[in-house]
Amino acid sequence: MLGFSARTISNILFWVTRKKWLILSFLLSISFFYVPTPEGLTSSGHRALIIVLVALILIVTESIPLPAVAILILIMQVFLGIVTADEVASSFMSDAVFFIMGSLMLAVAIVSQGLDKRLALFVINLTGNKTWRIALGFMLISAILSSFIGEHTVGAMMLPVALTLIRNTGLKLNKASNLSTLLLFSIAYGCSIGSIGTPSGGGRNVIMIGYLSEFGMAKISYLEWMKYAYPLLLIEIPIASTILWYTFTPSQRIMDSSVRKLKVKVAKNGSLSSDQILAIMIFLFIFLGWIFLSPYVGLGIIALCGVFLYLSFGLIEWQQINKNTNWAVVLLFGAAISLGIQMKETGAAFWIAGKTLSYLQLLFQDIEIVRWFTSVVITGLLTNLLSSTATVAVLGPIVLDMGGDPVKIGIITSIASAFSYLTVVASPTCMIIHSTGIIKSSDYLKAGWKLFITSIF
Repeated sequence: MLGFSARTISNILFWVTRKKWLILSFLLSISFFYVPTPEGLTSSGHRALIIVLVALILIVTESIPLPAVAILILIMQVFLGIVTADEVASSFMSDAVFFIMGSLMLAVAIVSQGLDKRLALFVINLTGNKTWRIALGFMLISAILSSFIGEHTVGAMMLPVALTLIRNTGLKLNKASNLSTLLLFSIAYGCSIGSIGTPSGGGRNVIMIGYLSEFGMAKISYLEWMKYAYPLLLIEIPIASTILWYTFTPSQRIMDSSVRKLKVKVAKNGSLSSDQILAIMIFLFIFLGWIFLSPYVGLGIIALCGVFLYLSFGLIEWQQINKNTNWAVVLLFGAAISLGIQMKETGAAFWIAGKTLSYLQLLFQDIEIVRWFTSVVITGLLTNLLSSTATVAVLGPIVLDMGGDPVKIGIITSIASAFSYLTVVASPTCMIIHSTGIIKSSDYLKAGWKLFITSIF
């Protein structure tokens, strides 16, 4: 049979079966490529939507590794003629990518100094040893911290803390369990929820404030934003924690052994060493830089300054950073941002938003329902495909032009952009916890759809 052995044919059939979603995605992309471009959509926008379709299928099905999906996103942008290779490189290497890369490196440095164990013990001293309280504590601390310094930073900082507790239970970090899934999602979703609390919680908050000011609609102070958003944040935390608990109920209801091991390890290390004190001082320096200097030089550059200082003072070796930094997260995050930029630049995102809005106006006669659906549901769904920043950047002018109280609808839209529960690429913290190898793409939907429905209503 054409010189093929039975074993060769069997291997081919096995590969085709395992990679059926990869094959299907390419067949669909070819089919949609030859479909006439819809009215009002540019040819580049049409091709950008094809990439989104392929990426979503591959991310959800995990038929190929996520870093491979990231590489494919970058390749398709060039081969489909959307942008040149130089333009892809420019959109990929943004300050946001520098930030996620620097944050992951800083997390490695913190772990190398043993500070993750001390921070974990601090959390335990606040929550006690009951698992549900620890999970709630992780979510609450992540939410409060991320409301002021951004979800990226907090996610990278809290991850080693959770992994330390999981490791002390005797569970393998490369093997999923309800306990590990519960703790990691408590961090990721806590960071997402917390990012709505203040203007400094996320870039999309600043974008919305800028729109309100530029359009001459309103000026919102830091405290005014908190007045509107923080009550919702505090309401959402116990709801989200309860949903996660009943979705991933662990068999370990009390983490006695893990807490005891943690206390013994910290006690053996004694008081803080000079290197640990220096490491803390550097991190505090970077923390203050994020708060006060980021508007001028960017979050990413400040994070890399921290990495430079840790290396220069000999607090960590480059070999440790190179070995323990999850470069796959950096690659995936950069590719997602690059695709989000092309969705915006080609007009694809605006076209989707506009079409949806026009259909809603035909479906619903009540303008209030249209406003709610657009600012909450559409924003929430779109933020799981693009970045929250890109979503607000695209939808902001649309929702503000729909009438009603601009402050109310603007803040609601920004809040809905934090409903990033459904996909790996929904937020940086979702990518960060996925990098552990514990969380699968399908896990996001198990609790995510419950949180999403609860949040929009």
